[in-house]
Amino acid sequence: MKGHPAVTQLRTAIAVIASAALLLLAGCSGDAAPGAAGSEGQERAAPGEAGKSAPGGGSAYDGNSGAAPMAPQGGAAPESGLRADGDAGVDSRALRPYDDNLSTFGLDVDTASYDYARRVLSDGSLPDPAQVRPEEFINAFAQDYPQPTGDGIGVHTDGFRLPAWGGPKVDNGGIVATDTRLLRVGLQTRAERYGTRPNAHLTFVVDVSGSMREPGRLDLVQDALHTLIDQLRPSDAVAIVAYSTHARVIQEMTPVWERADLHQAVDQLAPEDSTNLEAGLVAGYRVARDGFGEGVANRVILLSDGLANTGNVTHDGILAQVRESAGKDIALLCVGVGREYGDQLMEQLADNGEGFAVYVSQVEQARRLFVDRLPGTLSVRARDAKAQVAFNPENVAGYQLIGFENRAVADQDFRNDAVDGGEVGPGHSVTALYVVNLRPGAYGEVATATARWLSPRTGAADEARSVVSVADLDLPYAAASPRLRLDYVAATFAVCLRGAGYGVVGSGREYVYGCGGGVVYDRGDVEPDGALDGGGAGFDGRGDGLGDGGLGGEVPPGHPLPGPSVPELVSWQQLAAEADALAAATEDPDAATLAGLIRRAGELI
Repeated sequence: MKGHPAVTQLRTAIAVIASAALLLLAGCSGDAAPGAAGSEGQERAAPGEAGKSAPGGGSAYDGNSGAAPMAPQGGAAPESGLRADGDAGVDSRALRPYDDNLSTFGLDVDTASYDYARRVLSDGSLPDPAQVRPEEFINAFAQDYPQPTGDGIGVHTDGFRLPAWGGPKVDNGGIVATDTRLLRVGLQTRAERYGTRPNAHLTFVVDVSGSMREPGRLDLVQDALHTLIDQLRPSDAVAIVAYSTHARVIQEMTPVWERADLHQAVDQLAPEDSTNLEAGLVAGYRVARDGFGEGVANRVILLSDGLANTGNVTHDGILAQVRESAGKDIALLCVGVGREYGDQLMEQLADNGEGFAVYVSQVEQARRLFVDRLPGTLSVRARDAKAQVAFNPENVAGYQLIGFENRAVADQDFRNDAVDGGEVGPGHSVTALYVVNLRPGAYGEVATATARWLSPRTGAADEARSVVSVADLDLPYAAASPRLRLDYVAATFAVCLRGAGYGVVGSGREYVYGCGGGVVYDRGDVEPDGALDGGGAGFDGRGDGLGDGGLGGEVPPGHPLPGPSVPELVSWQQLAAEADALAAATEDPDAATLAGLIRRAGELI
């Protein structure tokens, strides 16, 4: 396994850090807060409310304002090596609130990254780090957020304290203190009552290229389609398009009460030649548009290994051919199959096609997807949904969003409803984890988390928010809810699999936590072997997770520097044992599966 980035980062041990945090097993120290933060802190926000402009650009944080403030156009760009939050194509790294106190992203309910990593690990390999997206690892697990009473999105916030392990650490002649917290922002829609979903017109676009001959591809798709047809209502309708070198319509939109014809059409599917995914989607959207039903859920469902090799092979080129037909009225669900899988293409098609992406590798998974999960996607609770978290620079020295690199939205576009967000169906949840470095003596408000969405019925914008205080994040890890801890373990697993170092930036300092022996240095005091001498962002090449973002900047008057911290090392076995404990606490078999995958990764390393 030499040469894989995760091997270098995890050769001796793992600093179990979910993008800048350490796993705190039961028994960690820390004083419990009077109560955990929750949705009781949620408030309704005025959709048109905006933040105040700060002198010299940027945005001013107003602790009394309603919704999270909106950054003005043309704000100052962050320093080299940091992502201007929302700028696509640049790695997400830690940010200082005085540079950018806003974190904005589109909601994402995809789970394909976790499902495919599960397949790859089960087959005895490590996943490609580029295909590991932490937010999708978290999405794969059930949440217990309170459901809102209306048709919009509820905002739930909580978190816990990350104390140094084993008492104070001594480094470079000084006492090392840690004041790093994990903040969870949970976004939840109301589930649909049984039997209340709208009728559905579903167009299945099925890959029948030669690569689909492999067991677990076309045979799995056919089994799932047969199962679904038997489960749908007689008033629903289904169309089937197959594509290889060319696309052809196997069955035009047909009411499900004609089940025999639909089952026969599924049986006709057989592997052929090349993979012209573009032709398949163009034909599929034409059939969906021709069979479009007013007042029903219209969906195109792509079933493929995503390995396009004929025609347009990029998501931009493919979607350009169908965008006019698709609009906002026909959403795209991408279902991935196969040992070799075009993850990036399928994920980008889903994100830009008003839908989401999943991956299945077993018959039971596919049946559960089509029978249990698909009906929950046929209606939409929130359209173009976005989230924005505004951090208070008076109390926060630095913050880091774990994942969501592909869903970044420019801060100033949070309330620009012409900019796409994400579509969220009934009963869906989205979880965002932040690592937050507090200033010494921090007290009061830490951040305001705001969700914004459009009503699918009226098109009107609405918002909800939750305000987070220092006290809300004071809970020790051992006292946090099992679901919150499971989210943390899943995200930690993802970060370590992709072998990436992340940092939390303080005023003039960067705290970089790697997934292998990552000691966090105070840049101003420690420069071991010249490692922290102002180089480029990321690793310094020593394989220990240390890096220097090349960060400078003066400390604002009256704001003391945070102290450095030294995270503990944790083994794969310890992380797996924590997942086992959480599986018992939640009685969730998916958590037990996670524990097995963590152990498998440790064996492969």
